[in-house]
Amino acid sequence: MANVTIFAGEYRGTKVRNKTFRLISDVKSGAKGMYVTVQDNGTLGYKDKSVRIKIKSMEDITVSGQTIADMSDSQRKKANKDDNVFSLVTTKEPEVYTETDEQAIERIRERFDILEEMTEGTTTGAVRAMIVSGPPGVGKSFGVEKKLEEASLFDKMASRKNRFEVVKGAMSALGLYAKLYKFSDEGNVLVFDDCDSILLDDLSLNILKAALDSSKKRTISWNTDSRMLHSEGIPDRFDFKGSVIFITNIKFEHVRSKKLKDHLDALESRCHYLDLTMDTQRDKFLRIKQIVRDGMLDSYDFEDGAAQEIVDFMWEQKNRLRELSLRTVLKIADLRKMSEHNWKRLAETTILKRAEVC
Repeated sequence: MANVTIFAGEYRGTKVRNKTFRLISDVKSGAKGMYVTVQDNGTLGYKDKSVRIKIKSMEDITVSGQTIADMSDSQRKKANKDDNVFSLVTTKEPEVYTETDEQAIERIRERFDILEEMTEGTTTGAVRAMIVSGPPGVGKSFGVEKKLEEASLFDKMASRKNRFEVVKGAMSALGLYAKLYKFSDEGNVLVFDDCDSILLDDLSLNILKAALDSSKKRTISWNTDSRMLHSEGIPDRFDFKGSVIFITNIKFEHVRSKKLKDHLDALESRCHYLDLTMDTQRDKFLRIKQIVRDGMLDSYDFEDGAAQEIVDFMWEQKNRLRELSLRTVLKIADLRKMSEHNWKRLAETTILKRAEVC
């Protein structure tokens, strides 16, 4: 059944770190930001009660086990009646790999090559919109930003207005409308990087659907009076001719809310959808292995074999790592550069979760 691990959250002033709960309801966006509804396991002092834990982004959580969306009708009825169906411990069959490590690395590499090619297409207007879905910390943003930097090189040399912008963090519907206006010209590209609040808000989704419509003319309207729009000289109606890229950890097919799913399906129908196909811990690790092998740590000037030693350490400690990501690679590399002989001890103290004492 569905469990959610919260890496960084907050409930009534109490920090929630690396705790797993039964998932009650999908992530939603409210007046005070994003939150996920779970059943307290006793950690927060409200055992078996439904609580809403605030999070900053989808990177702060991971969902495991079977979700309601994966169930048959009879399973859903049973799940609604029987709280014990949702166990905090998920029993899984041993994974059987149908492809070698090298085959998996090439599969993932091809997806990232496609990501860069599609990003280049947004700069010419050939691709109006793209959704990039994949786990956090695997370099989704890097390939996109690299291509946009290459495409904007001549603009910078000529001191022309930048045609591209990466937007991160929370954003209101009004802020989204204003941002789309500022980048509405042909050849402009807006990248929403883990800006999941706009994907969880009805009004924002309606604005995006208008901006990405398949018709030749894409007109967006704001029919409510706004001082902010007036003060910045933004009209209440304009044509959007640019392109949009969404980088997200959300798996659209796993969203359970019928209302939200209908909106996301309508958005997905207007976009190219690129799933980076990294659904397992092994896939994430192989992506990390590939990037390191391709020269990620060359700037550190390590001796031969040092980079592989870092990768081997991560694999050995994969179940205790606070995060399996490229960011963790850099953290460990920094420690090794700082202390060649004591880096593992430093990493065990600062990067690994504390071992449970029975």
